Amino acid sequence: MQPRKLHGLITTATPDSSEYDRKPENCLVVVEREVPDLSGAQLLVKVRATAINRADIMQRHGRYPPPPGETDILGLECAGEIVEVGPGCKRDWKRGDRVMALVGGGGYADLCVVEEACTIHIPENWTFEQAAAVPEAWLTASQLLMFVAQTKPGDWVLIHAGASGVGLAAVQIATKVVGAKAICTAGSQEKLNACIARGASEALNYKDADGAFSERVLQITEGHGVDVILDCIGGSMYEQNAKCLAIDARWVIYGTLGGTKVPSFDLRVLMSKRASMLASTLRNRDLSYKASLIKNLEQYIMPRFVSKECEPVIAKVFYSLESVPEAHRFVESNANIGKVVVSLTDETSSL
Repeated sequence: MQPRKLHGLITTATPDSSEYDRKPENCLVVVEREVPDLSGAQLLVKVRATAINRADIMQRHGRYPPPPGETDILGLECAGEIVEVGPGCKRDWKRGDRVMALVGGGGYADLCVVEEACTIHIPENWTFEQAAAVPEAWLTASQLLMFVAQTKPGDWVLIHAGASGVGLAAVQIATKVVGAKAICTAGSQEKLNACIARGASEALNYKDADGAFSERVLQITEGHGVDVILDCIGGSMYEQNAKCLAIDARWVIYGTLGGTKVPSFDLRVLMSKRASMLASTLRNRDLSYKASLIKNLEQYIMPRFVSKECEPVIAKVFYSLESVPEAHRFVESNANIGKVVVSLTDETSSL
């Protein structure tokens, strides 16, 4: 019997590659690999849709290698149909079940091995594209709010990049699941409107007043400040974030789109507010931690998807693996409101 094959996208770029060689059309290539044998509680999924994440773009640049043991094929999430169930699986999966999954790599492929513990049934009447927009963004947002920051009902939450995939998930989780109040920042009126439509109390254009949003945040909160900051920007917003802190605030850094360096860092700012500065990632967490995030999502968020109280927001759908370079360029342009999804429903595999 001939080995089964899968086809997926890898990057040829390295940390030393030129800007030209890091462009998606120049470094993303399709490779053919043997489908690995399933071990333990794993599932083989025929991928019908995947989604683009900033981490994928960093990996494409050669600056975010996969964790040890993970495939070098890009993609941190997928949605599709089960084609094989591993010997150690405990749930009643069967061939043809529609699932979405968080993966450490391999989502940009026609077939993907996923861990049972990181797999969720797709709600009835959902498309594969809707499902692909959920795992990375909604698990990241719920992790930051519910696990790391320990957000409480009534807390004020400041969410930067509020119209991103994670941002719009965080707005909905904060306001509709936790019972907190959200303030978002974004860079256009259309993005601000999207934040308000998903539950934010206020949305501020970070480009206004030379980026000095802290005064407006303090006005909105009547001098209280924010109890939680979800910060994917980093260095460029440090000073304004610091001015927004409430007493006992939790400042969670999960990205550095605005730089990794802070010119002047005064520890007294944190001490005076008894504030905690926290940092978090998801991809390199262990399986048991990811499984706890999945269970939390199934318990608190999936019912709100079914009731339509919450929804994954899709900015644009691209079609086929060959369209991934274009999808990367779209995300890098910062034009998206919500997730950018790649549909593989017309793809064929050697299965």
